Amino acid sequence: MSSILTNTSAMVALQTLKSINNNLNKTQAEISTGKAVNSAKDNAATWAISRVMDSDVAGFKGIAENLSLGQSTVGVARQAAETVTELLQDIKKKIVTAQEENVDRAKIQTDIDGLRNQITSVVNAAQFNGLNLVTSTATVEILSSLDRTTAGVTASKISVNSQDLRVSTAAPKDAFGANTEGLAAASDSAAFQLAATGGTGVIELDAVAYEMGDQISVTIGGKTATYTFTEADAAATSPTEVAAIGLKKAIEGLGIDGLEIDYNSANAGQLAFTNAGANTLTVNAKFTSAGAGGLGALATLDVTTDAASALTNIESLIQTAIDAASAFGSAQTRIEIQQNFVNKLSDSMRTGIGALVDADMEEVSARLQALQVQQQLGIQSLSIANQAPQSVLSLFR
Repeated sequence: MSSILTNTSAMVALQTLKSINNNLNKTQAEISTGKAVNSAKDNAATWAISRVMDSDVAGFKGIAENLSLGQSTVGVARQAAETVTELLQDIKKKIVTAQEENVDRAKIQTDIDGLRNQITSVVNAAQFNGLNLVTSTATVEILSSLDRTTAGVTASKISVNSQDLRVSTAAPKDAFGANTEGLAAASDSAAFQLAATGGTGVIELDAVAYEMGDQISVTIGGKTATYTFTEADAAATSPTEVAAIGLKKAIEGLGIDGLEIDYNSANAGQLAFTNAGANTLTVNAKFTSAGAGGLGALATLDVTTDAASALTNIESLIQTAIDAASAFGSAQTRIEIQQNFVNKLSDSMRTGIGALVDADMEEVSARLQALQVQQQLGIQSLSIANQAPQSVLSLFR
């Protein structure tokens, strides 16, 4: 039966042509983007997996940069330790020469003092981006990996132990002056209370020889602020003034309600506290010395008075420097291995992501050709189907 109202053949041809056009659009999108899965609409599960892996790749890129920074930092420290070892060996040669009776030990000691000063210069300069691994005993954590499990992501780190190669002897210090509240004499700690609504108190830093790494901490109302002396602070004209200003900012950063801190440059190193709050505040101040340096015994070497002991001590100091260089070399090797692994892992993950979402261009190209032929046939079929009702006209002639 023919009908001029319902053309079933045309409807079938139209639906077929729409399907062909949809496939053709998808294929052209794959060719344009190079991806078979370009959005969650294409394949939700695969797209989600690829997004997670993309984020991991980005994370590993950041880790690779972090490892590069850590490798450079450790490399500088290793080079410093090796240089110190060579300088200590030069000092040993001088000390061996001083074992003879008919030598000018005073001149030899002058040479030793010069080499010791050079060691101090090398150690203090061995920093990378502000971090010096040969002037402290702290442990530095370097982010090395992101470990993903069903429970989430955890970070793995490489621990690098600092190696103290300072020549400092770190003599005991009475850091707080007699004007500090609660002290009858100079000391390295103090404690007092600030009464509510108007209580006052004073912390005064003594003008002593501070060293890099020395710390002053103040605990008020259960919150602690700490100031650490840098090399520049210790060498400043007025280190107490520098520390007082830095400590004032650190305490203010605690945000203690009602606490007011006054600094007057006329009293360098002195902080005046006023409690305008409703609660009594307990103040504890403590000084912590950076401690004697790992090469502290080098400062006491004196061939003019005891050449034999100097020879014994220099052997121990050389071993300390060798151990430090060895530790840094081991850590640097581990970082390099991890860095190479992270780079290869990132490449493997990118390959895996590509296998999930990238389009097979040979297949897509062949499919495009087939769909273009199907599109042409579909158009021709629709044209024929649309012409079928016109045959009814011949019945009315």
